[in-house]
Amino acid sequence: MKKKNLLNRIFLYTIMLFLAVLFLFPMLWMLVSSFKNDVQIFRDMTSIQAFLPPMPGTVEGGFFQNYLMAFERVNLFRYILNSLIYTSGIIFFGLIVNSMAGYALARFEFPLRSFWLSVIIATLIIPPESIFLPLYVLVYDLGWVNTYTGLIVPFIANAFAIFLFRQFFLDFPREIEEAAKIDGCSQLGIFFRIIVPLSKPVFATVAIVLFINHWNDFLWPLVVANDDSMRTIQIGLQFFMNQPPVQWGQVMAALTVATVPMLVIFIFLQRYFVQGLTHTGSKN
Repeated sequence: MKKKNLLNRIFLYTIMLFLAVLFLFPMLWMLVSSFKNDVQIFRDMTSIQAFLPPMPGTVEGGFFQNYLMAFERVNLFRYILNSLIYTSGIIFFGLIVNSMAGYALARFEFPLRSFWLSVIIATLIIPPESIFLPLYVLVYDLGWVNTYTGLIVPFIANAFAIFLFRQFFLDFPREIEEAAKIDGCSQLGIFFRIIVPLSKPVFATVAIVLFINHWNDFLWPLVVANDDSMRTIQIGLQFFMNQPPVQWGQVMAALTVATVPMLVIFIFLQRYFVQGLTHTGSKN
């Protein structure tokens, strides 16, 4: 029986390793290609060399030449800063608004509570692109075009985040809140001083989801932020790729730089991310 379990685990881990390598291959190729010139990239395309870095001294200008040229040709620093401000603003205000909305739906009794929850969930099936025109008209009338406000405010409220917070708070022990009320803590005090510190997993999960979604946003920043100083990294990358001559090594370097923030966020918060999806909110 033990031998059978061992074989099953070996088989399972082998499949998982194969899938992990399969998903990592494009990123590895992108990273390796960012150190090569165009001749090396196309020459190595059909061989194992495509996944191996170039030999020292074979790249004109140095190992990091593509990165230096990418930052020189376009304002990548500005694009990355804009994306960080854009995503950070949505995450910061989104965590506050969506967590409080989820808490209200989980704890407070008010008329048509189930109806409003259904309405919020129903918005998930509406394609965001279908409301871009009226949303743009509203942003334009408010004078928010080419501003961080116009980028951030329309996406602070998030139906998925509200639903995730609600599900987490439904299983949060009421005894803790009741004890705080007995001690004279206000409702806001209970939420910010007790609920929030004990809900790190779900906050991290929502933060990661919001970061990945909005770091990769293309259409809305393209519509609202058409000034070069307001371009986000995704718009900047498209602008870079449309600039002749296209140097694919430099493009891969820019893509690698754009990928780093997502990897850093996920690596540091992955433990909370898994807990947020699996835990019920109960604390020992």
